[in-house]
Amino acid sequence: MKNLLVPTDFSPEAHYALEAALQLAHRSGGHITLLHVVDAPPASGIATSGGMLSSDGLNNVYMLKLLQATKRRMHEWMAEARQLMPDVPVRDLVLTAEFEPAVLETIREHHIDLVVMGAHEHTSWTRFFLDSHTERIMRLAPCPVLTVKHPATDFTVQHLVFASDFTPEADRAVPGLRQLQALFPEATLHLLDVTPSADRHGAALHSIEDFARRHQLTHYEADVFDAPRVSTGIPRFAEQAHADLVVMLTHGRSALSHLFQSSTSEAVALHAPQPVLTMHA
Repeated sequence: MKNLLVPTDFSPEAHYALEAALQLAHRSGGHITLLHVVDAPPASGIATSGGMLSSDGLNNVYMLKLLQATKRRMHEWMAEARQLMPDVPVRDLVLTAEFEPAVLETIREHHIDLVVMGAHEHTSWTRFFLDSHTERIMRLAPCPVLTVKHPATDFTVQHLVFASDFTPEADRAVPGLRQLQALFPEATLHLLDVTPSADRHGAALHSIEDFARRHQLTHYEADVFDAPRVSTGIPRFAEQAHADLVVMLTHGRSALSHLFQSSTSEAVALHAPQPVLTMHA
């Protein structure tokens, strides 16, 4: 987790993401790419009260002014980053493109290890066809994605929750968990399974202990929490455990299947108040 990407739209949530990224990069000896994507105006022209104009000139002026304003804001954020964490190198990148393709191409070209993104905390659990830039990047990015929804001026991890059903697929999260434990050696690792009823506690605890023994994990607690829905049980447990970070595996499905099948990890990442790190299974 040395090569971090922070996409920014200059919102407060994006600023929270930068705060968290700076502290992670400070711990890992890493560096940050701060990315802003500018949507270019349509090439066909600009609609006005009189209809359509041949607007190449107007578009060029608009883009020039927009890019100048963007550069000013990027320089302000860069200066603040240097003040907050002088030892962390931060470079700025401004692209004119669509957001998701620009972020994914940046990940590939710059060999990004971790994307840190701001997200609004959704209070409604019924989202229907609602989608977001953050959710799509979680689904499509080839690297882990950390979502941050609140100020992170003191981003330390004392309680780290890995939520899973501890099937063999969970083994794929172990390298990431080891990296996090190396970054935050003082943290307690909570291995969490959410079950619908108490009669499943025994089997869940057996799976957790087998997982921990198989990977020789230390400084951990095996936790089983009862809740009718996994997506609500994880944030509730995280709140009770005073969790500083939640880690989950996710599946990168197509956009079509995503409309009809909810993703627990994406729902938790967008609804839980804690920072959530999603990694592809």
